[in-house]
Amino acid sequence: MSKRTRTGLLFALVCALLAPGLVEAQGILLLAHGGRDDWNREVLELVAQVDSTLPVEVAFGMANKRTIRDAVNRLAERDVTEIIAVPLFVSSHSSVMRATEFLLGSRADAPPQLEAFARMGARRRAASGADDDPGFDWTTPLEATVPISVTTALDSHTLVAEILLSRAVDVSRTPEEEVVVVVAHGPGSEEDNDLWLENMNVLVERMRPRTRFSRIECLTVRDDAADPVREQATTELRAVVEGAVEEGKSALIVPLLLSYGGIEAGIRRRLEGLPYRMADQALLPDERLSEWVLMQAAAR
Repeated sequence: MSKRTRTGLLFALVCALLAPGLVEAQGILLLAHGGRDDWNREVLELVAQVDSTLPVEVAFGMANKRTIRDAVNRLAERDVTEIIAVPLFVSSHSSVMRATEFLLGSRADAPPQLEAFARMGARRRAASGADDDPGFDWTTPLEATVPISVTTALDSHTLVAEILLSRAVDVSRTPEEEVVVVVAHGPGSEEDNDLWLENMNVLVERMRPRTRFSRIECLTVRDDAADPVREQATTELRAVVEGAVEEGKSALIVPLLLSYGGIEAGIRRRLEGLPYRMADQALLPDERLSEWVLMQAAAR
């Protein structure tokens, strides 16, 4: 049995258990930040895996109403009668997530950052040479012809813990003498960061019983925060690695990122001069993420 067939059977089983009344014409709106061509290509490969089971269209961008609208229109053209928006984001706790929820009608109040996301989207649209609708309103909720609901992001899902664990195992040599450090980008605000860390600690607890590592720790690097906050995050990251070295153990850095393409390089700069090994890849590519997308859709 192929992996794709197993994924389809898994989706059918999840539907039967979680959503026995699931409509036949359900479609998935996959929300993704977007990035370099290779990053986007990994997301599109995920889309292709999911699309063999349910219609799915991707909207790249940070709360980009235009790409969201276009993806919703493509799903409507595929005759779906219900759309489940699945955020392919590390965390549900961010201004991007809140702005997206507002645009999709699942949040009453627009976050203050929506204006900045709108300007960013408009600039990119103009730069692409496709600005064929200069009067487009980037900041009002989308008017859709079919109902749209929004799921949570990756957060503390069991499949995420499984992927992180496999990334650590891939670079492990002697687990009993290694400290795994799960590192995420993290948000700017303290309130959101606390929620990120809460979910990351759940992931760590899911990983621990299945390993022989000396211990597993987690933290965020807060790249988008003010300089003092970023500096403190760097100090904390270096302290964890230095602590492992002082104990005579090796540090394994496992970034909680969707894909490599920049942030992992920043982590390396923060750890300059210290011995460690970093996981060879982030969460993507991994077929377990297609399972996660289908599970999110079935659970709505």
